[in-house]
Amino acid sequence: MKKIKLIEVRSELGATRGASMGIEALRVACWDKGSDYFKRFNSVSVPDLNYTLFDPDVFPNAHRIDSILTVQKNIARAVEQTVAMDMFPLVLAGDHSNAHGTIAGIKAAYPDKTLGVIWIDAHADIHSPFTSPSGNVHGMPLAMALNFDNLDRQINEPAPEAIFFWNSLKKLGYNGPKLKPEHLVYIVVRDTEEPEEYLMKKHGIKNFTYDELNKKGVPQVAKETLERLKDCDILYISFDVDSLDSKFSKGTGTPVETGLTVKQAKELNYLLLQDPRVVCYEMTEINPTLDTENTMAENAFDILETATEAILKKESNSTAIH
Repeated sequence: MKKIKLIEVRSELGATRGASMGIEALRVACWDKGSDYFKRFNSVSVPDLNYTLFDPDVFPNAHRIDSILTVQKNIARAVEQTVAMDMFPLVLAGDHSNAHGTIAGIKAAYPDKTLGVIWIDAHADIHSPFTSPSGNVHGMPLAMALNFDNLDRQINEPAPEAIFFWNSLKKLGYNGPKLKPEHLVYIVVRDTEEPEEYLMKKHGIKNFTYDELNKKGVPQVAKETLERLKDCDILYISFDVDSLDSKFSKGTGTPVETGLTVKQAKELNYLLLQDPRVVCYEMTEINPTLDTENTMAENAFDILETATEAILKKESNSTAIH
């Protein structure tokens, strides 16, 4: 049975200050619950460059993209090495820009496999430096993975240096698109900008809205998600805590109303993680500085425990089959 290895990424370079403390908030939630979770699994802490937040930011269309490239190289290496050791990488990350480093590591480990991505999030994260209204790189990881500049909807003129780092990120781990748009499924994405909506429509990227999830029920949405990705050899699930309704998610950089309940999130993650093709899971964007009484981390820790249980069950089943 594969062992789980925790990969802790405290980088918050791509988003709101405070996301670097999300992992410690999870540890506090674990301690409050009397759980031994963080003792049960080996963990590695990926070097972050959060100290560069005190330096001037010279890339207005892709803030701190130079440092982000370095961090993502570190993440990709950690994920690739974890897979090489025949362990399951479970990534706990600060902001969502880090997810592209995870995807790069997966593609480096499985260059010949077709990757499918399940993105559970309030946001589409498919902007580029050419289209982003904020310049925050946590809105760009899927554009990196898909190799999308989206020049049809260009509003910015990024500096040549920014474009150099952007192109370097797109090539990280694998030179070319790391997944196809038809192999990306969104769940409860509900806060998008026009350039992102343009790409979703142009490429027919499926988004299971919250209304659809409520109508069909979580098990049906999980089933349809996996069915849509039937041509993929391997799957990666990225869970942003802002996929939760903002009633449960004050402690995140960009909370959005009408999202998942904690119960729905637990069920959704559990069912998706039963699929034997899932090779990596990530949880991201917990920000205790925006929270009261560590509520988000407490909720996220409950979801994390359920997800981990599903991973262990899946690995135990696959061992029994082989």
